[in-house]
Parts: sequence; structure tokens; C-alpha cells
Amino acid sequence: MPEDDSVAPEALHDKHPKWMGTFPYPYMNGVLHLGHAFSVSKIEFAAGWERLQGKRALFPFGFHVTGMPIKAAADKIARELEMFGPEFAVPEETELESQPSELSVDTAPKAGGNFRGKKSKVVAKTGNKKYQFQIMQDQGMSNAEIAKFAHAEHWLEHYPPIAISDLKAMGCKIDWRRAFLTTDHNPYYDSFAQWQFNRLRDMDKIKFGNRYTIWSAKDGQPCMDHDRQTGEGVDVQKYTCIKMQVLNWSQAAQAVIADILELKGKKVFMVAATLRPETMYGQTNCFVGTKLTYGFFQSSMSDEVYVITERAARNMAFQGLSPANGQVVQLGTISGQDIVGTKVNAPLSHYTDGVFMLPMDNVLATKGTGVVTSVPSDSPDDFAT
Repeated sequence: MPEDDSVAPEALHDKHPKWMGTFPYPYMNGVLHLGHAFSVSKIEFAAGWERLQGKRALFPFGFHVTGMPIKAAADKIARELEMFGPEFAVPEETELESQPSELSVDTAPKAGGNFRGKKSKVVAKTGNKKYQFQIMQDQGMSNAEIAKFAHAEHWLEHYPPIAISDLKAMGCKIDWRRAFLTTDHNPYYDSFAQWQFNRLRDMDKIKFGNRYTIWSAKDGQPCMDHDRQTGEGVDVQKYTCIKMQVLNWSQAAQAVIADILELKGKKVFMVAATLRPETMYGQTNCFVGTKLTYGFFQSSMSDEVYVITERAARNMAFQGLSPANGQVVQLGTISGQDIVGTKVNAPLSHYTDGVFMLPMDNVLATKGTGVVTSVPSDSPDDFAT
């Protein structure tokens, strides 16, 4: 731009028009596939066309290495090295059995109908391989090379050059002088991302706080859909917990509680998890699994104890319902069979003098809290039971 402003910016842009296109950063936990080629062809053709029109067309490219998938895969290689050694010698009894085809005669689409694959992204990429090293062996890697992938940084050094070579072989009009990796491996990109978040925070557009999400207790951070080794598509299940204070313990439960000195002077609650809290006005009783073991867990209130399953206590420990975040304090255990006959206060029920805990064989320890409310007026199963 001349110092005397003799050329207006608009005139300069008209004389030398610009065009820029970008491609969503491909994730570098493997080589580029046909889906990448299909998508990148769109912007590649557009860049060529704009260049033919005399425009200064810019097509930069970046590589996505942020998030948990690379770290999770590196951890899997490290664990498999510990399990099977540097030669990845898998014992015969742990070999992966062949999987039947997902498209059988019974599931084949009818003539004129649409077919949609049932495989998730993870399954589509890994096939029927059970171990991470098997996936990489299929890429032609030696065991010595695979062992290097136990370090997350090696993924960043290995796959981006292959992607660049493939894109060059495709003839893409990419300006490789502007290529970069995300994360702090590129301090310029990292500072750019930090600047964005600092600006948004200064503008009061973002805040730090808690939200419901899938949480990795091992890594101490949220674990989003594509960050997980398994469980793609799993989302948060919201329950409403109903606190029901114990009024009278059953005779069997009294014998158990007498030996747990930590419960002395504390209020004990059976905590049920429900998806329909609006129906609790019709609650007639509660169910517990006779074959399950329940625990007495200290709550965030010093004088309150919850009776729930261990799995439920672990989940609740990260939701402000335990003495400290992530801390599970178990004071004792009791069998579901011993709880049967206990009388509790159902706070929303029509039966203000309390309802009883009854047995149910099919209560699952992996669902809710292991304590199930019974509302026959709204549940045919409860009515039948």
C-alpha cells in the first residue's frame, strides 16, 4: 500500500482479487482414507477454478492432533507391550475369534430400499481387530516400529508426513509453507487458540464451571464421543434421585447396622434413581435387588448417609454429592435381602406414614442406584409385580 494512499484498498482488491479455502483438519491417528480424498477434492477443484479466474487462490492445510484419541491409542500400545512383549505374542486363548458378517440374508436391504451400515466410525476404521497393534500391523508396520507408538509424540511425527505425501501425489494445490499441527507443538497456533479463549473470557462470552458430561476419572477430564477407546455414541443419562429416609430397619438390617459404628447419630437414606419424578405421588413401595450388595456411603452432608450401589456412588462422587470431588467414602455394606422389610419415608408419596422396601430379582447394579421406586398407577410392570 503506497504511503500517500494513492490506491484505495477497494481498487487494489479489484485489481488483485483474493480467494482462500480451508479443509477441516484431518485427525492424525492414521493415514488419510477415501473419505478425506472425496472431501478435499471439493476445495481442490474450487481452488483450481478460482486460480483460472486470475485470483490469488490460497489453500492452506493443517493437521488435527488435539484430544484423547491419539493418547488413548498410545496408551493401548504401551499396555499391549506390557501384556505381550515387544514381539506382541498373543496367547492362543486370547486370539480374536472371527466375527460374522453384519450383512446377512436376513438383514440385507429389500429391492428398492435403502441400506445404512450399522458400524460406528471406530468399527469401520478398525474392522474386527481386538488389539491396537493388530490394526497397525495391517498397515505394514514392523513390531519394532509399532513399539514407538507407545509415545504419543511419535504419532505426530509419523502420520503427517504420510498425509502430505499422499496429498501431493493427488496433485492438491496446497501451500505447504502454511501447514501446521494443532496443540503446543506449534507455538504460533497454540498462542492463537489461547488468544481466542482469553478474548472470549474478557468479553464474558465463556465462563468456567461445571456441566453434565461423560467424565474420565482416570484422565481427570471430559471424555467426548470420539475421544473414547470404546463407547462411541454413549451420552449422559439424566436421573432424578429420590432421598427416602429410613424410618424403621428390618430385623435383619438392624443386626448388620449394629456393627457399623460410623452410622451412629446419622440419618440414613435409601436413594432411588428415576426417569419420571412426576409420578412419585403414586409411589407405593420400593424395590431392591436381593442378590445385590449395597453400600453405606457418606454424602456431602456430614450427618447424612446414602444406601446405593458402589457404581452409583462413584458416579455421584463427581457431582458434588460426596465429601470431596471424586472421593468415595464407604462406611459399610449390606445385602439387598437384608434390606427387605425396611420402612422408609417417600417424601412425595400419598402414603405419608412410609412405604416398605420389597424384593425384586432383576434389579441391576449397573443401572441407576440399585434402588427402584414402584408406581403401579403409571407402570404396568410395577402393577404386575
